Amino acid sequence: MKVLNYKVMLRKESEGGYTVTVPSLPGCVTYGETIEESLTMVKEAIEGFIESLKKHGEEIPSNDGVLEYNLSISSNE
Repeated sequence: MKVLNYKVMLRKESEGGYTVTVPSLPGCVTYGETIEESLTMVKEAIEGFIESLKKHGEEIPSNDGVLEYNLSISSNE
């Protein structure tokens, strides 16, 4: 079994909870009330997304070889 690695992004919502996206899997988005629930939900979302890709014979992307940088940009706000 091959292990696939994905970076997930959690965005805290003003009404509460977290929206979670997976940049390497466009359209793979979920939501959870807590960070723990969000991580559980996104794992299930990724598994379902990959299963759909396999079913349709599409390539399964991963984060292998992806570099990440955080940039700080000043704003006049």
